[in-house]
Amino acid sequence: MTYLKDVAALARKDLLLELRAKETLPSMLLFVLATLTIFHFALPRGTGDAASLGLLWSALVFTALLGLTRAFVAEREQGLFDALVLAPCDRSAIWLGKTLAVLTFLVVAEVVALPAFAAFFSGLDGRTVAAVALADIGICTVGTLFGAMAVTGRARELLLPLLFLPMAIPIVVGGVGGYLWFLALYDAIFGLLSWAAFEYVVSEV
Repeated sequence: MTYLKDVAALARKDLLLELRAKETLPSMLLFVLATLTIFHFALPRGTGDAASLGLLWSALVFTALLGLTRAFVAEREQGLFDALVLAPCDRSAIWLGKTLAVLTFLVVAEVVALPAFAAFFSGLDGRTVAAVALADIGICTVGTLFGAMAVTGRARELLLPLLFLPMAIPIVVGGVGGYLWFLALYDAIFGLLSWAAFEYVVSEV
């Protein structure tokens, strides 16, 4: 119960900071809507569903990357990352709290993005929505770990995409193909690995 309270407090902190600053979520919404609008007018008529789904997944991955880039910005800008790591709680609770906060931002962005995609292109089915939900978990769990690895680096804005995007390729493949079992397996394996590795990662940085 103490662990869950720590996770809830850490996630609540990030959500309250975003409500006050209004930086991460508006930028994610603007980016994904602008991207889908560009794709809508750039694609020729009669483009197949697979191509449009590929563009959707590309937009979602890069929108998530925008949120992940800012996951540790507050601690970095105020020099509080070491204080966060030294907080009297399990370090994996920091990872889980950050993951839940980023997941919330991503889900809110998708609540707007998915209807926009359905309006611009050929609609949306339940399988795609389920694939997006499963992919969100994998994106946020792995991305938050890499965000912690990149936060103290000099080229942090470059390092995170280099670490995260190769790991996002299986998610895009599974999402476009609608392989729900594959996405669920990805979430289980890499979520557990990220949870276990976070303490070692922050100990090194």
